[in-house]
Amino acid sequence: MEKYVYSFTQGQADGDRSQRELLGGKGANLAEMASIGLPVPSGFTLTTEVCKAFYQHQRNYPEGVDGQVNAALKSLEQQMGKGFGDPLNPLLLSVRSGAPASMPGMMDTVLNLGLNDQTVQGLINRSKDPRFAYDSYRRFIQMYANVVKGVDGDIFEELLEGKKRIRGVEYDNQLSVEELQQLVGEFKDSYQRELGSVFPDDPQQQLWEAISAVFGSWMNQRAVTYRKLNNIPSHWGTAVNVQAMVFGNMGEDCATGVAFTRDPSTGENYFYGEYLVNAQGEDVVAGIRTPQPLNKVKYKQGDLPAMADVMPECYAQLLDNRSTLERHFHEMQDIEFTIESGKLYMLQTRTGKRTAQAAIRIAVEMVDEGLINEQEAVLRVQPQQLEQLLHPSIDPAAQKNIIGKGLPASPGACSGKVVFNADEAEQRNRLKEKVILVRIETSPEDIHGMNAAQGILTSRGGMTSHAAVVARGMGKSCVAGCGDLHIDYEKQVMVTKSGFTIKRGDIITLDGGSGEVILGDVPKVQPAVSGDFGRLMTWADQFRTLQVRANADTPHDAQVAREFGAEGIGLCRTEHMFFDVKRIQAVREMIVSEDQQGRKRALEKIMPMQKNDFIGLFREMKGLPVTIRLLDPPLHEFLPQNDDDIADLAAVAGIRFSEVKEHVQELHEFNPMLGHRGCRLGLTYPEIYDMQVSAIMEAACELVKNEHFDIVPEIMIPLVADVNELKVLRENVLHIAERVMNRYGVKVDYQIGTMIELPRAALLADIIAREADFFSFGTNDLTQTTYGLSRDDAGRFLPYYVEKGLFTGDPFVKLDRAGVGQLVKMGTEKGRQTRPDLKVGICGEHGGEPSSVEFCHQVGLNYVSCSPYRVPIARLAASHAALGHEQIGD
Repeated sequence: MEKYVYSFTQGQADGDRSQRELLGGKGANLAEMASIGLPVPSGFTLTTEVCKAFYQHQRNYPEGVDGQVNAALKSLEQQMGKGFGDPLNPLLLSVRSGAPASMPGMMDTVLNLGLNDQTVQGLINRSKDPRFAYDSYRRFIQMYANVVKGVDGDIFEELLEGKKRIRGVEYDNQLSVEELQQLVGEFKDSYQRELGSVFPDDPQQQLWEAISAVFGSWMNQRAVTYRKLNNIPSHWGTAVNVQAMVFGNMGEDCATGVAFTRDPSTGENYFYGEYLVNAQGEDVVAGIRTPQPLNKVKYKQGDLPAMADVMPECYAQLLDNRSTLERHFHEMQDIEFTIESGKLYMLQTRTGKRTAQAAIRIAVEMVDEGLINEQEAVLRVQPQQLEQLLHPSIDPAAQKNIIGKGLPASPGACSGKVVFNADEAEQRNRLKEKVILVRIETSPEDIHGMNAAQGILTSRGGMTSHAAVVARGMGKSCVAGCGDLHIDYEKQVMVTKSGFTIKRGDIITLDGGSGEVILGDVPKVQPAVSGDFGRLMTWADQFRTLQVRANADTPHDAQVAREFGAEGIGLCRTEHMFFDVKRIQAVREMIVSEDQQGRKRALEKIMPMQKNDFIGLFREMKGLPVTIRLLDPPLHEFLPQNDDDIADLAAVAGIRFSEVKEHVQELHEFNPMLGHRGCRLGLTYPEIYDMQVSAIMEAACELVKNEHFDIVPEIMIPLVADVNELKVLRENVLHIAERVMNRYGVKVDYQIGTMIELPRAALLADIIAREADFFSFGTNDLTQTTYGLSRDDAGRFLPYYVEKGLFTGDPFVKLDRAGVGQLVKMGTEKGRQTRPDLKVGICGEHGGEPSSVEFCHQVGLNYVSCSPYRVPIARLAASHAALGHEQIGD
């Protein structure tokens, strides 16, 4: 019979960390910690195979699971010296999820399982602490009702808050035994009122219903959303971990906490975390009470005493365990622990979520410490994480009206309109509005709003709260625990200590690096990267074979691209130069001219400006290739649309208003994406391309002759569908280029290629390659023409397609390997059949998306090109691809 249940206890375990896919991350690491002798509460894991069968068989379990669970439970009773359901000496359990990929807070947990009116008396007799016993009992009823039965948790919270108001206390642990006993009865009454049945007192029923609920949480909405955001496959399933409870809420010599072996925000090598005396785990994460720091090395949370001072012996043990775990896993760990009656227990360890800044620093420092090698360091940092590094920060010279200060939970600066609930954040984001999600504390139900917001602000919670951990994983700015602000959901306002009110829709700025909350939209500065980042990228560049260029239309863009490590320009869109206010009128004159001579006169005005553009680009890219795409969009895009601008053009061009109006109407196209554009313009109005080629070659010749530059201009002809189009235009380019070089008396090594953006061009790539020195796949338009989708209009229905599983993702974001990717692969192979040395790249925005970069490496492209700020992402993705690391998300 297949083994479905794996047991673990201190010193031995059935499984180990290599079985992550079977046991889930939590189960595998619990087994590993137990095997190396760390103090882990004994328990057992139901595998992900049980989860898969659970869903395949309408939430029924495969044969043999119940027997294996009963056997593991009996063994657990023997190890703990307690009985599950024993009224005299009860064994209580925790039931927790644990997927192969870390999904913090997205699935469900049930604690204190096994309590009823009889076992609670046994717990009182054994612990000699009735307050602890009834505190655990009321927690269990609330958690069971919410997680297992779906009862609204606010019902119980309101009863709890009411009891505290009557007593005049702030915290749960200030309630008396009698008040907690009353709450147990009130919670049970609410349970029966909501569900029409009494609270179950059979521990076996409690256990199996809890296990089913945790398996069921794999498909809850927040888990599904999180998997989509992080590219985690739904077929993986989750494991369920059942452990003997250890209690952090038995008194003042008990505690619970969360720690990271290094700072997850900055990567600094110090022990970072928080704990609470006389509490259970959810109290720390939920921010119900302000947690205390493990030590006073960094963030001093008021005058709260540190664990190092309050519980020095347990802290020393925890410090030793920190070192043991880092040496064993060779990775920064996220730890959960509980102290029961002065004894430390390790409840969980997993690879810690971290910001990009922290990921880079940790990887580099672990190389220096001899824990990992350079290749491992490169693979430790996910390419998509680097986007966080490119977040802006507050301009040091900016004036700031600081209205509050909390904990710097996740770095980066952002501004947006204040919203108080996740649904509104998502709605406004769809309308392209930037928002800051403001919550008293976040919960897993807020995940969609956190993803939609620019940043997250909470008034409660610490550096390890739900808001902080999730924001760091998403790369969002976050300020947590800002007690300076009073948040009122009902009135949709937050009020500062001084009494100033910020309303829904007002703009604020968060500085996730300092914890400051600032009124208004504060100026920001773009990031610069160096130091550890530079070292990591140097290592990455050693492993990759795929070159990375940038899409850049201005010298400034080119400069930024070079600073980020671009190895040339893969796409310069010359039409962007035409829209400059100083030259748009000349462009319009050219368009409305009645004959070729008129167009040439107008183009003569543009020629010096285009030439200077190219000189600037060549200077920034000295010694590197620069691919310049000749004019691509249809001419009507340059013409004025309102009457005032039409009148101005008529005056400059010396023609009647009505004539200009006629030109505008004549050039209108019903489907301009497939209309009179690209090489079709160059063929029907050859003087346009002639001017551009002359400007390119004159710029190159001047720099070669006067400044001894080594320049390789690559002249790219767009939207070719037939080799005859390219043949005619290539001959024109050769003629003009030779004429310019002869005039300057220099030779420039230039190339002529084409942009493959139509399926027909990919299908006929072997024929088109006869006239091309290089191919560049324009995957933006190739995706449009392959799918028959307009990128500008598809946003109306594409989200529906993705949500319903019709498409696995947005094909304009991630390259469609099955369709568009096959055209890229075919075009490359067919082109190289004709011209084995054919240089091939892509220049759509897919060039900066990690899985698309991986595909380009696999099919043998020479380079990818992307926006300047995505160049580091593409470099790291290319390195991962060369090292065989599949880009499926973390």
